[in-house]
Amino acid sequence: MLKLTYTENSFYLERLAQPLEEWITARVILALRAGTPLCVEPSTASFLLPADVPQLRHLERHQEGEDAIAVSLCDAEYVEVSLKGTWMTSDSDCAEGVFVASLSYTIEFFLIKLWEETQIQTRCLP
Repeated sequence: MLKLTYTENSFYLERLAQPLEEWITARVILALRAGTPLCVEPSTASFLLPADVPQLRHLERHQEGEDAIAVSLCDAEYVEVSLKGTWMTSDSDCAEGVFVASLSYTIEFFLIKLWEETQIQTRCLP
């Protein structure tokens, strides 16, 4: 399962070994017990990757069926990776929250590696 965390000024991607339904159930139970609001809904989420990453062609060849993942050209520098999954937030009008999606292990692992590599490259830029 991929977990995308969106905050006011950042984004973080991670892979969790826990099944999607278990993770969502645990998060809903936690919110209920804590008495905090939680909005859970099917949605799509996206993030950007540099268009010049050589391994990106591998991802484009392995897009999953039924539009679970889509790769689109944004501009000359970036592509947008879009996923279908579940959006969770404490306020339905808020852009901050957590998005979770379940894809094949190969695609999840590959997306994580691509994202991590681009993060390292970004930090190394002068």
